[in-house]
Amino acid sequence: MTQGSTSEPSARFLRVSAPGLLVAGIFFALSLTPSMVPRPPELQGALGGVVAAIGYLAWWLLCVVAAWFGVAPAQPLPRWAHRALWALAAAPVTISVWMAPAWQGSIREAWGLPPVEQSAPLRILLIAGLVFALLLGIGWLFRTIVSNKQRWIDRLLPSRLAGLLGLLATVAVFVLVIDGVAVRGVLRGLDHSAKLTDALIAPDLAPPSSPLVSGGPGSALDWRDLGRWGRSFVASGPSADDIAAFWNAPAKQPIRVYVGLNAANSPEARARLAFDELRRLGGFERSVLVIAMPTGSGWLDPGGVDTLDYITRGDVATVSVQYSYLPSHVSVVVDRTHGVAESRALFNIVYRHWKTLPSDARPRLYLHGLSLGAFLSQETLPLLDLYADPIDGALWTGSPYLSDLWRAVQSQRHRDSPAWRPRFGDGSLIRTMNQDGGLERFDADWGPMRFVFLQYGSDPIVFFDNALMWRRPAWLADGRAPDLSPEMRWIPVVTFFQVGLDMAIALGTLGYGHDYAARHYIPAWAETLAPEGWTAEDEARLAAHLAALVPR
Repeated sequence: MTQGSTSEPSARFLRVSAPGLLVAGIFFALSLTPSMVPRPPELQGALGGVVAAIGYLAWWLLCVVAAWFGVAPAQPLPRWAHRALWALAAAPVTISVWMAPAWQGSIREAWGLPPVEQSAPLRILLIAGLVFALLLGIGWLFRTIVSNKQRWIDRLLPSRLAGLLGLLATVAVFVLVIDGVAVRGVLRGLDHSAKLTDALIAPDLAPPSSPLVSGGPGSALDWRDLGRWGRSFVASGPSADDIAAFWNAPAKQPIRVYVGLNAANSPEARARLAFDELRRLGGFERSVLVIAMPTGSGWLDPGGVDTLDYITRGDVATVSVQYSYLPSHVSVVVDRTHGVAESRALFNIVYRHWKTLPSDARPRLYLHGLSLGAFLSQETLPLLDLYADPIDGALWTGSPYLSDLWRAVQSQRHRDSPAWRPRFGDGSLIRTMNQDGGLERFDADWGPMRFVFLQYGSDPIVFFDNALMWRRPAWLADGRAPDLSPEMRWIPVVTFFQVGLDMAIALGTLGYGHDYAARHYIPAWAETLAPEGWTAEDEARLAAHLAALVPR
């Protein structure tokens, strides 16, 4: 590189710098180390290509900065040094690809999955190479624009200042293009596609015949306006006969109220529709009333809701409203405040009416939510206002890292308890559990409210944190969750991207990651509701029953 020049390192971007390749190879190797969730070879390769490109970019930026300050070497590396670095760069790539099946196998073993396919290493290497080459091409385009802008600015300003301004101007252009065109265009496309999907009605799905659900006979809510997952929610679930047969005793038909996004134009209007429907169906006359917030797409986990119906013997009303068409991880990016407004409107109108009822003649009131639904439920809970007239409790499943309440439970836990199953206070208000229990670890009795958190130690949506960039998380300390790979290690920057990708692929293996099983909802709901006469035999029998009925 010529001393003091910024154009020289830029011009070398696509000449494939040997030191840059070495850094890229190291980054690639680190990306193949185990994370929280088993990754298919295609995604593993894509991640490897992205991380390798980040490593190469880091080296290039270092060269640019060094040249700008005039501390870069005056002479280029000799040819033999380039060859040595090329060979050295191949070493971490080769070793990591060879080790990848064993690393992924450690996660799959913890999840009870079969080993990876023999062809996986080759597929990883091929896809990573393609992604890396694509990102290098984008880098070349960036470099070309920087050089052109610098030559234009060179006529007016000193060379170094011109180089800096050219770089900043190009970065601004790229940010505007990516944010204003690429990202927003993709999000608009996703929203349109999700809206169309939400409106589709499966040919074999007919309006419910029960008068105790939204969209049924006598309902003020149109079946078509419930949305895809709203229709599924009210049309599924156990009947009174199903529940009675299980308990060998009389049971009630569960009440299910759902208001779709198309039913009204504002959160307040949709909440009012849900409230009116709940009153009409007699929801405030049941023993248990649950305000359930769905995921971003409007989905309510049947594993959680059906379990609730059985444990309460049908004497329950569940009310929910839709606030988005998009999956939770996309809804968070687009606008999480809309969901907060929806959740707050529903809770306020139900709670205000509930408070007016005689304490001995009103249902026990609970909150429920999974994933983004859990976050919204917690976000709108007025804890200080509840002391005068507390609700009965809540079950929150897979609470995302966004939740301030969940983060407080982790950070203020007993230091002898792990971050993946924290013990908070004396257990009279909040308790947590995973697949292996945890609710029983307190001597104190429950207070007037019971807040239960159900989360898996391998759920990246629960344990993601921006601080993964620079700090080892507590959940990777000694005594980690049994569903985490014993080979997983925290690596600055790399772990951040690994767990970020894990969030997108955390579904698909029931009982692990972000895919919560009905059998784990059973003890969680039983602890939250405290049903009279509940026994361990009841739990085992219901788990076996639901295993054949609920595909969750």
